[in-house]
Amino acid sequence: MTVRRLLALPVLAALLAGCGIRATEVPTDFGPAPSRVRCSLAEPDVSTRSTPGVAVQVFLLCGSSLVAVDRTVRVPDGAPDSQRRVLVAQGLLDQLSVAPSAAEKEAGYTTDVRGGTAVKGPRPGDPEDTLRLSTAPGDLTSYALAQIVCTFSDSAAAEGDGSVILGGPDDRAPRRYACTDEVRARPGSKEPPSSEVARG
Repeated sequence: MTVRRLLALPVLAALLAGCGIRATEVPTDFGPAPSRVRCSLAEPDVSTRSTPGVAVQVFLLCGSSLVAVDRTVRVPDGAPDSQRRVLVAQGLLDQLSVAPSAAEKEAGYTTDVRGGTAVKGPRPGDPEDTLRLSTAPGDLTSYALAQIVCTFSDSAAAEGDGSVILGGPDDRAPRRYACTDEVRARPGSKEPPSSEVARG
C-alpha cells in the first residue's frame, strides 16, 4: 500500500504543475498600455482667455469626436452686421488653424484646419449670409469641414437656425450646412449634411 502511494506522488505532482501557466520563450510584445485621452482640461487654460475680444467657442478634434474649447475673437466696434459676420468667421478660422496650447495638446486636442484659410462675404447672386472660403468646402477634409461648420453654426456667423451657408473661391453655388450630433460624434465618417440654396 505504501509503495502505491509513493508511486502516485510523481503523477499527482505532474498534474498539479499542469494547472499553472507555463513560461514561454516566444517573445510577446503588445506595446505599451493604451493611454486614456481625457478630452478635457485639468485646469482652465488661462492663455486662451487672457486675450481681449469677444468670447467664442471653437470645435477641436479629440479622439474621434469634436470638443468645444474657449477662445476670443477681436471684432471692431461699430462694424455693420454683414461685415461683422465675415470678421467673426475669419477670427474663428484663425483660431481653428492655430496649434492647440500645451495644456490642450496634453489633453489630446488637435486640429485639421490649415493655416491661411480665408473667408469673404457673398458674391453677386449669393444669399446675403453666404461665407465663401478660400478653399472649396468639398476640397476640405471631412474633419476640417466638420470643425468649420460646427464652429460657425455656434457663432454670430450662423443663420438664425444655426445653419451656415458656405461656398468656395469658384463660381459654384454655395450650400447650406448643418452641424448635427452625429457630425460632432464622428466627424471623420459623418460629413455635415448640406443642401443647395437658391441664387438670386
